[in-house]
Amino acid sequence: MAEAERAEEAGGEPTISREKTAEELKEQANEYFRVKDYDRAVQYYTQAIGLSPDTAIYYGNRSLAYLRTECYGYALADASRAIQLDAKYIKGYYRRAASNMALGKLKAALKDYETVVKVRPHDKDAQMKFQECSKLVRQKAFERAIACEQHNRSVVDSLDIEGMTIEDEYTGPQLKDGNVTIDFMLELMQFYKDQKKLHRKCVYQMLVQVKDILSKLPSLVEISLEKSQQVTVCGDTHGQFYDLMNIFHLNGLPSENNPYIFNGDFVDRGSFSVEVIVTLFGFKLLYPAQFHLLRGNHETDTMNQMYGFEGEVKAKYSAQMFQLFSEVFQWLPLAMCVNQRVLIMHGGLFSEDGVTLDQIRSIERNRQPPDSGPMCDLLWSDPQPQDGRSSSKRGVSCQFGPDVTRRFLEENGLDYIIRSHEVKPEGYEVSHNGLCVTVFSAPNYCDQMGNKGAYIHLNGSDLKPKFHQFEAVPHPNVKPMMYANSLLQMGMM
Repeated sequence: MAEAERAEEAGGEPTISREKTAEELKEQANEYFRVKDYDRAVQYYTQAIGLSPDTAIYYGNRSLAYLRTECYGYALADASRAIQLDAKYIKGYYRRAASNMALGKLKAALKDYETVVKVRPHDKDAQMKFQECSKLVRQKAFERAIACEQHNRSVVDSLDIEGMTIEDEYTGPQLKDGNVTIDFMLELMQFYKDQKKLHRKCVYQMLVQVKDILSKLPSLVEISLEKSQQVTVCGDTHGQFYDLMNIFHLNGLPSENNPYIFNGDFVDRGSFSVEVIVTLFGFKLLYPAQFHLLRGNHETDTMNQMYGFEGEVKAKYSAQMFQLFSEVFQWLPLAMCVNQRVLIMHGGLFSEDGVTLDQIRSIERNRQPPDSGPMCDLLWSDPQPQDGRSSSKRGVSCQFGPDVTRRFLEENGLDYIIRSHEVKPEGYEVSHNGLCVTVFSAPNYCDQMGNKGAYIHLNGSDLKPKFHQFEAVPHPNVKPMMYANSLLQMGMM
């Protein structure tokens, strides 16, 4: 009997034929991966797995594609499955370590690097990653200890901002009598376009003032639009300063008559995050009642340490300034409600039914977000097309279906939700039968996704979302993730 016939299973094609087809699918997936079409790569790796579900390398490859699309929960599951199938599959340990790094789980990542070093004691790359991760774990432990000691103290307590000297050779913008003015903002934006750095004294002054404003806001901010009024809602901007400037060029500068809502994730990944956040904070100071900022999952220490904002602030200013940014981020509101009808948050809805607007109002937000619960969900969750809930592709919070959205809206007397948090090819997406709108305002995200950006106009007369798309604009030759954690970047390779 031929080998293929011996291997044939009842009702199926020969095993050898399936394995050959699976290999061909893997090669097609690899090709899509090479041209950065990661979603298509995932599809083909998934088909290969369907034909040959016990092949570790297929899960390892799909894990890397998931890493590139920020589906860290799925990446972690695939890497773990690859190791389960083949304990000697070294790439599986690398992938799992990278997934855990992306989720800020440094000790779990260290354990996998340690395994690789034991198997390959002379591998310089493995040794380097193990040592780097060990250093990070020790650093974070030290920072936690310091944070416990200084829990009730602000960075501001140890600063003498007024005593800081602005040197004669500094020719950039300065606050007038300590206050932001429109002239200051116009000069600042041009200064930033020319790749110059605002004086640290000005940044500190702005941070102290914006912290004071934000700390007086509720966790759920509520605004009313008259029938003749309009507000612009923007999604993630992720340190893409020149694209932010393009939004203002296309849609007008913020003003008392041109209000904005920026829905979180102002920083990380893009390497002009300082410029983005200082500009946004400047407009918050100039128009506190018309310019609104909500917290995203990247306005958190864990994300900033991995994805670049901490490194960027340290490179351009100091570790002390990053600590103050962190304090300010903790006071960013978590959600907004427009005319008691449209709820806006960065991530999405909740892991459990029954959450009310009053519960959102009562969230104690001045902290790093917990791993679960309403605050975590508002920053991290994603919609899914099928009813019910499922585990998050990101490894944090959940995914929620159309039925979850419908029940939440009915129970709270709302029309629909606007959220951000996900790249969309067109810059926006309407899902859940029109009840869930996603807007994303970082075009050609990370200089590689090719997506459009979008923003939304909400008019007080009908509150129906009107979408405006835009393309990416050129920026100076400073690559995204330039300040990100080097170990995380290597793990994505």
